Amino acid sequence: MNGEMMDLEQLAEYLQRDIREVTKLASRGHLPGRRVGGEWRFARAEINHWIETQLPGYSEQQLTAIEKGRSHSSDEPEPLISSLLSKTAVAVPFGATTRTSVLRELVALAEQSGHVYDPEAILSAVQQREELASTALESGVAIPHPRRPLPAALAEPVMAYGRTFSGVPFGAPRGAMTDIFFLVCSTDDRAHLRVLARLSRLLLRPGFVDELRSLDTPAETWRFIADAEGEMLGGENI
Repeated sequence: MNGEMMDLEQLAEYLQRDIREVTKLASRGHLPGRRVGGEWRFARAEINHWIETQLPGYSEQQLTAIEKGRSHSSDEPEPLISSLLSKTAVAVPFGATTRTSVLRELVALAEQSGHVYDPEAILSAVQQREELASTALESGVAIPHPRRPLPAALAEPVMAYGRTFSGVPFGAPRGAMTDIFFLVCSTDDRAHLRVLARLSRLLLRPGFVDELRSLDTPAETWRFIADAEGEMLGGENI
């Protein structure tokens, strides 16, 4: 079986779940899969998109399992967000006022890292992902990202951050406005899901989002994110 398709056993390992649980989810139609010759088959791209849609409802334990299940290393956990988010890719205040300008300006920020080869390809991919379903959360945070990694457009994975001082209509549930934006661009599926899981864990930390809203400069914003990630990892027992 090629790397783009998985059977039940491979999917259970990929999701870090018991195969009986995965079988039940598939049989009840909760997983994007299909039967081929009586056997379940799952497309990796469809599973990755499904995982993304589930992350906002995951617990700290479930998010940590995704991180560890996709890590090549057994060493102490390493910073992800603060290593991919350069200080030059942080904008506070963020001047964008529409969904279109938010995405364009986030990609322009990511270019400041020096790792972006094809900003137009990234922008197009991010726009297509938002048209599929908004990445905005009810908390006022959005995490725009391409549906699939773009290794040809990037030298390395990159992030960008912007906070507007007034909310932007970005498609959040129940019409909530969005003022905090994290752009995530990866070069492979493994890193992509790890970064999304790590960022989701940070967003679960009590007071994290409120503190972001209280910071008025790029420098103090980046330092707060780095410190919060470091404190979170420092409390882990691996």
